[in-house]
Amino acid sequence: MNRATRATATALALLGALSLTACTGGGLPDKGAAKAPATADPASRSDLRPFYGQRLAWTDCATDGYECARLTVPLDYARPGNGRTFVLPVARAAATGPGKRIGSLVFNPGGPGAAGAGSLEEGMDEAFGAAARARFDIVGFDPRGVGGSVPALTCEPVEEETEEEPAAEEAAAADETPDGVAPLYPRTEADRSAAAAGARTAAEDCEKHSGPILRHVGTDDAARDLDILRAALGERKLTYLGWSYGTSLGTSYAEQFPRRVRAMVLDGAIDPSLDWRQRVLSQSAGFRRSVDDYAERCAEIAGDRCPGRTPGEIRALIERLYQRAEREPLPVAEDSSYAEYGGMDATAVLDAVSMAMYTPEDQWEPLSEALREADRGDATKLGALGDEGETGSEDTDTTEGEEQEDASPGASEPPAVPDDNGDAALTAVNCLDVPHPRSVRPYWDALAPADKAAGVYGTAGVTAELTCRDWPSGERRPHKVAAEGVPPVLVVGTTGDPSTPYAEAVSLAEQFPAGMLLTYEGLGHTAYGRGDACVTAKVDAYLVELERVAPGATC
Repeated sequence: MNRATRATATALALLGALSLTACTGGGLPDKGAAKAPATADPASRSDLRPFYGQRLAWTDCATDGYECARLTVPLDYARPGNGRTFVLPVARAAATGPGKRIGSLVFNPGGPGAAGAGSLEEGMDEAFGAAARARFDIVGFDPRGVGGSVPALTCEPVEEETEEEPAAEEAAAADETPDGVAPLYPRTEADRSAAAAGARTAAEDCEKHSGPILRHVGTDDAARDLDILRAALGERKLTYLGWSYGTSLGTSYAEQFPRRVRAMVLDGAIDPSLDWRQRVLSQSAGFRRSVDDYAERCAEIAGDRCPGRTPGEIRALIERLYQRAEREPLPVAEDSSYAEYGGMDATAVLDAVSMAMYTPEDQWEPLSEALREADRGDATKLGALGDEGETGSEDTDTTEGEEQEDASPGASEPPAVPDDNGDAALTAVNCLDVPHPRSVRPYWDALAPADKAAGVYGTAGVTAELTCRDWPSGERRPHKVAAEGVPPVLVVGTTGDPSTPYAEAVSLAEQFPAGMLLTYEGLGHTAYGRGDACVTAKVDAYLVELERVAPGATC
C-alpha cells in the first residue's frame, strides 16, 4: 500500500468512511435531487427475475459454526441480462433458539470496504445481543467489489507488487518535498502540485486495474443487491443493522424499497444531506474532539501509561510527533510495514492516532505506550497500531480464485486481488457515491476553513479528497431522505463518536418518517455491540419485538 492510499483511508474512514460531495463545495443541498420512493417491483422485471429467483445453496464455511453461500447479482442494473455479474460471498450464523426463529438479520459492518461474510466468520455475530442471536440467523455478505466479491476492486494487483525502483511518477512526486514527506497542510504551490499529482496517479491506478467495474460499485447498486439477498434468503421483508457506512447502505435501501423494510437499525449515522466540504468538516472535527477527549480522559482508561501527566502535555506530545514526522519520517524497526518508506511520515502518524479513537476501551492503552516510545525515537508500536486499524477484511475462501473465470461471463480474466482490498473499495465507493469538484481550486479554498475547524485532521481530510477529483461520477447528490412508507427506523448515535459525529445521527433520525434516535453518551465509534447493556436491550427489543424507542431515549 502506498502513502497516498493510507492518507485516503485516514480521511475517508467514515464514513468509517467519509463519502463526500458537491460540484462547487459548500453549497446548499440539492433538494430536487432527492429520490422518490420506488414503486415498481424489480422482481417483476423479466431481466431481473433470474436473480430474484435464486435460493442460496448453503455449505459449511471454512470456519466451524458458520454456513456459506454465494449470491449472483448483475454487474449493471441498467443491463442486467448482458451476462456480466458480481458473485458475492454470503455467510450466516444460525439462530441460537431455532424454535423461536423470526428470520434473517442482515448486517453491514461498515467501511466502505469491510467484508460482511469475512467479518461474520471472525465472530461478528457475537456483537449482537443474546436476544437477537436467539431469534435471527445473523447474515453477512461482501458487497460488490469488496473482499471475496468476484470480480473485486484493486488499485495495485499482487502481480505488480515488486521490489523494483518506484515508478517515475512516484519518484517525481517524492522530489517535490524533502525526503518525499508530504505535509498535513499543503501551503506552497510545490506541496499542492505534488498532492494533486499523487492523487491523480492513485485514481489512474484504480482505473487501470479496476476500470470495468469502477462505475458499478456505488451504494445504490449495493442496496439493490441487498434486496436480491433478501429474496434469496426467503424473507418477505428485510431486517437490517448497519454500522457506520452500513447506515448509508441501509438508508439507500430504505429509499428504494421502503415497504420491504421490517426493521432497520443505523448505528454511527451518515447524513446524506451534507456536501463534500460539510462532511470533511464534520468528520475531521469529530476526530479532533476525540483526540482532545483522549488527552482529557486518558488517565481514566490508560492510568499511568498515559504519555503525559496533564492533558496539555499529551496534546503537546502528539503535536510534536506530527511536526517531527513532517520534517523526517519517524524511525521504525526493520520488520515494520513502514520500514520500506523509511519510517512513519506525518500522514501515517495521524492515521494511527485517529484509528485509536474508534475503541478507547481497547486502544487507548496501547496508543499511550506507542506515543511515549515514538517520542523517545521508536515509532514501531505506533506503526503497528496503524496497520491494525486499516479498513478491510481477511481472505476467507482459498477457492475464490478458482471460481473467478466463471463469475462474469464474457469478461476477460480479472487481475489478482490482494487479500485485503479494503482501501481500494473505500476510495472507490466514496468517490463514486458523491461527485467532487473537477478543479483543484475548491480543495485549496477548503483548506483554511478546515484548519480552523479541525487543525491537521481537517487539512489532511481535504487533501485526501483530491483522489475523487479524477474519479468517475455517480448519480447521487446530497439530499434529504425520501422514504415514504418505511416503518420506524432506529438511528443510534454516540455523543463522542470520532468518525460519524453525533449531530449526523440526530439529523438522519429527523429525516426518516417516524425516525427514532437512541443516544449513547460515551466515547468511540458506534454503540451497539460494544458492551453497553442499555443499548443492547433497546436495540434488541426493537429488532425482535419491533418495540419503539421513546423520544429522548439515552443510554
